[in-house]
Amino acid sequence: VRRAEQGAASNLQALQEAVIRRREKLAAINKATAAMTPLFERVVIASGTSSRQTRALAAHVRDQVVAMGGDKPRVEGQDAGEWIVVDCGAAVVHIMHPAVRQYYRLEDIWGEKPVRLKRSGTADK
Repeated sequence: VRRAEQGAASNLQALQEAVIRRREKLAAINKATAAMTPLFERVVIASGTSSRQTRALAAHVRDQVVAMGGDKPRVEGQDAGEWIVVDCGAAVVHIMHPAVRQYYRLEDIWGEKPVRLKRSGTADK
């Protein structure tokens, strides 16, 4: 059981890194949600300045999950591109236009303390 838990944690870490690594400049925020819902462990909230950019980021997330051996994530909202949700199982990724993000303020819903990822010996802020 311990080994399975470590494998699941490693997959979640890789998923988070794949999402955030793509567009750090898009102000991605990574939140732990385990205390709030049993449905997923992390929520990642990112902004894109155009529908083209949000669609590209969603496609990248989907492709990275598949490349890591995961099931193809469900994606909602691609037609309009203003708010795209990518359901990756253990993590849910919200990719929004800045005005939509500001209006819905998901960061307030999911809490204020982001999860820090260690990459290459450094921690994200």
